[in-house]
Amino acid sequence: MANVRGGIGSLSWGIVPVNWDSSNLATMSWDYRNNFLKSANDQLRYQVQWNAPGINEGSPLTQEGDLINVIFKVETSVDGTHWNTIGKIKKSRDIANKRFETGTQPNGHRFTIDISQLVSDQLSYSLCPINKGTWQSNYYGGMNGGLTMQDNVIGSQMSAGNPISNYNVSENGTFRRVRVSATFEILDADSQVITASDTLSYPPYLTVINSVNQYERDDVYYNKYNVDYRTGYEFLTRCPNLSYGSVVQDFKKPVRIDEQAEWLQFYMRIGWSFEISGSGATLNDKVCAMGIKISTYIGDSLENTFYLNDFQQNIIESTFGGFSVVDNYQNQMFIQNISPYYINNTAALKTPNSPPSIGRSTTGIADNWSDYTGDKITANTTRYTANLVKVSLYSPYVVLEVSHSYNYTIDRESANIPYGYVRFHWLNSLGAIDSYTAKRDVVEGLTISRDVIERKSGDRTWYQANSGAVNGSEQNVNPNSSYISDTMRGGDIYKGGREVSSINADRVESVYTEPLNKSVAKWLEEMILSPNVWIEKDTDATARGNSSNPYLRPSTKGYIPVIITNSDIETVNQSEGLVKFNIEYTLAHKVQTQRN
Repeated sequence: MANVRGGIGSLSWGIVPVNWDSSNLATMSWDYRNNFLKSANDQLRYQVQWNAPGINEGSPLTQEGDLINVIFKVETSVDGTHWNTIGKIKKSRDIANKRFETGTQPNGHRFTIDISQLVSDQLSYSLCPINKGTWQSNYYGGMNGGLTMQDNVIGSQMSAGNPISNYNVSENGTFRRVRVSATFEILDADSQVITASDTLSYPPYLTVINSVNQYERDDVYYNKYNVDYRTGYEFLTRCPNLSYGSVVQDFKKPVRIDEQAEWLQFYMRIGWSFEISGSGATLNDKVCAMGIKISTYIGDSLENTFYLNDFQQNIIESTFGGFSVVDNYQNQMFIQNISPYYINNTAALKTPNSPPSIGRSTTGIADNWSDYTGDKITANTTRYTANLVKVSLYSPYVVLEVSHSYNYTIDRESANIPYGYVRFHWLNSLGAIDSYTAKRDVVEGLTISRDVIERKSGDRTWYQANSGAVNGSEQNVNPNSSYISDTMRGGDIYKGGREVSSINADRVESVYTEPLNKSVAKWLEEMILSPNVWIEKDTDATARGNSSNPYLRPSTKGYIPVIITNSDIETVNQSEGLVKFNIEYTLAHKVQTQRN
């Protein structure tokens, strides 16, 4: 196979989503392009540059070895091992440019594509079952299945660790790892297009999530959502209930004591942490355990501290110095249930083991935790906070808070009202799941339309026979047992004129929120704009003792999909900037009716 221009010149990557090359991107904020986490709905440009002697962007392509097309192959994966080719894009050279002041053309040719649309089609969401602590599998977990019998057909190799059909698995919809390669088409001596033997190594891989950024408001750089070596990270939510340093938000997200599903979702690329040792890459940067630290309060006084670590079952482990550690390269999504009901009822509440046993497990990172036996959320608890923590492997055995604090207040208002409260879950603007409970002026109803047909009415003059005279007078002599005679052919007196052929019905509901300030209202707008919204409901199916089977959803509540049809905003207190939403929605499943 021939080379591009016989090996004269160079092929290189130009613009790519992740790059540290200041020479290529000095005028394009290159120092921010070391961001491994990106939105699949923003531009994801890949560019190949070809430079050869005497070649500029306007040069004709007539010589043997001239580069005609670049074929970009786009691949995605959830586990970094099994890669799926989702598309190949053949791209000719970009439109030629000229410098405005000199009229000269840049050297070389450039071939540029945007893969954002292709990649975004791979993403959706992954729900964690209500009252579960985390996904069964980060790669295939959630409501859409995975390495669990839940929602899947049991295969024949369960004993081998493959309990499901290989044809019945859905990948986690919240993230994809992406890599792009390039091959080349050139001219041969006969001016025919052939494949060249040249290759380019992969540019840095990246991870994309199903997020959207509002042009006038949101940051497109996701370093703060990409858990790495440092601290100060945020979970994948724009709910304004976080605090950090001297910044304390007024909003503490209300959660009811009986709520079973309140999620914190985050992406982690790197498991170790320089900031545990405070001195760069040393032995002390190794991490032996991770968890969500829960701190409960009575007013401003600290009450209890404990940890949730269900998500840790999906952490990739390795060994260091003979001990079990969190592997440095995670590159995956995590989720943890921190709802009050789950906190008080889960068996997974842990505390880090005390020195010297901390960090000394040789059998798995789960052994670096001990059971928590103290109080949790008590009758006196007014609020709690949640932080992501890493636990150091070696002395001084630091429990390092790597995320900001997220604040929650316990809502103890009675739910003994005719229609109850409405618990919403939705796909938020960062591709994770947010939740909110609305509880004012709940209204339920039906919208109905009827398909009507019309037929001729029966002949009422011939619906019953008269058998003749009795005692000299005409009378109806048919007994009651057979009062409809043979003469009533076609005379169905119970049929129309008009009659209903079918009924179309939708269940329509609405609810008001509490008065909200501007920042909370901005966050709640995400639910109105989301394509995926659910409410929690008790159903007959979920009430059948699912908690008795660990492979089933352990809750009497299920996610019911709804469609938001309208939302009005009413000003409650203009001077304080308080508003409330009236959210109208219809159940996505139509009301089933009979056909005539």
